Amino acid sequence: MTKKIDYTESYGNVFADLGLENAEELHAKSKLAVQILRIIKKRKLTQIKAAKILATNQSQLSLLRSGDCLERFTFDRLMSWLTKLDQNITVTVKRKSRNQESAAIHVAV
Repeated sequence: MTKKIDYTESYGNVFADLGLENAEELHAKSKLAVQILRIIKKRKLTQIKAAKILATNQSQLSLLRSGDCLERFTFDRLMSWLTKLDQNITVTVKRKSRNQESAAIHVAV
């Protein structure tokens, strides 16, 4: 006998699913953070070596890795770290569509 499992379909943003006020910002920052961590892993850097490249300390990378403190990291800092990891960043600003309730932040990697 198969047991039925109740679930709720995601909106595509776990922060919005949790009802967090700044969900879009956190989702965008999390995408940048994941990209930073992927590059560090791909290059097989220790947190100490990565921190040296990023001109920060190991504890900041540990916080980033835990994901618990995304609000502590500014977009500026995350993008700066990506450029230090030899990544190009393109920012596009455009008017929101008429059927869109409010303006939003989106990150594509």
